[in-house]
Amino acid sequence: MELDPRRLRVLRAVALRGGVMDAARLLHLSPSAVSQQLVQLEREVGLPLVDRSRRRVGLTPAGRLLAARAERIEQELAEARRELTELSGRVVGPVTIAAFSTAVCHLLAPALRSLQEAHPELQPRVVELEGPSALRELRTGGCDLVVTEHDGGNAASSDGHDLASAPVADDEYRVVTPVGWPRPASVRDLADRPWIACPEDTACGRALLRICADHGFTARRDHVCREFPTVLAMVAAGAGAAVVPTLALGRAASAVVAVPAVSGVGHRRISALFRRSGPEPLTSAVVGALRVSAEQAGLIPAPHDGTSAAESSRGRDAAEVSGPP
Repeated sequence: MELDPRRLRVLRAVALRGGVMDAARLLHLSPSAVSQQLVQLEREVGLPLVDRSRRRVGLTPAGRLLAARAERIEQELAEARRELTELSGRVVGPVTIAAFSTAVCHLLAPALRSLQEAHPELQPRVVELEGPSALRELRTGGCDLVVTEHDGGNAASSDGHDLASAPVADDEYRVVTPVGWPRPASVRDLADRPWIACPEDTACGRALLRICADHGFTARRDHVCREFPTVLAMVAAGAGAAVVPTLALGRAASAVVAVPAVSGVGHRRISALFRRSGPEPLTSAVVGALRVSAEQAGLIPAPHDGTSAAESSRGRDAAEVSGPP
C-alpha cells in the first residue's frame, strides 16, 4: 500500500478545519481539488476515510487514524526544518501572525521591518485577530502564531498540550482620568467616580475587577468600550476614569487625558502563542523581533531563558488565550 504524503496533508487539513471548504481555503486549493485528493487517498487505502452521509463532512475511524499519523509527520517535518535552520542559518518561508490592534501597531509593524532586514527570505503575513477566533485559526492551521495577552494579576488560562507560549513583554497599566478631575492619590479616591470599563473577557476588564477588589470597592461601570481609542475618547470627554496599558496610551493621549501617578495597578503580559508542531524556527524569529520591538517601546522585558520559542515552552501547558481590545 503506497501512501502519498501530500494527500495525507490534505486529510490533515480536513480534520483540522472540519470540512472540505475550509480545508481548501487553508491549502489554497479548490474544493473540488481537495475532494479529488481525498477520493484518490481512499483508493490507495482501500477504506472510506470521509463520512459523506452528513451535511458536514466528518472522518471515519480510518480517516481519524491517518489524520493523527499525518499530524505526527508534520511534527517531524517541523523538527527537521528547525535542525536544517541550525545548520544553514537561513530562516525561509511563509509565517502567518495574528495579533490584536495595539500589538500590530506598536510591536508587530516595527518587527516586520527588522525581520525583513535580518531574514529577507521570511514571508510574514499579518492578520488582525484576537480571542477565541484567533485561537481557532491557530489550532486549525489558519495562522502560525498569535500575539495575545492576559492580566498579570490573574493566572493565565491553561489550554492543553497542543499549544505553547513564549513571553514577549510586560505592559504596565495606567489609570487615566478626565483632565478637569482632581488628581487621585490612589485608586480608592476614584471609588465614587464613573468608569469606562473594558469587557470582562479582556485583560483590562479583568484588571479593573482585580484592582477594585484590592482597594475594597466596586467600580461604577457606566460605560463599556472594547477599543482603546474609544476608551480614551470617552475619558477625554469627561465620561469617567479608565485603566489602559502603557502601549495603548501613546504619547499624544496625555494631552487630552490626565495620567495620575497611581501605583499598584499591575501589568498585562504579552505573549506569543503557537502550535508545538508549528513552523519553528520561523516562530522563534518572530518572537525575537517582537521582544526587540517591546524593548524599544519601553515595555518591561518578560522573563525568559533566551532559548528558542519552542524550547522555552517545551513541557509547559499554560497558554494565554484571551484577546484584548
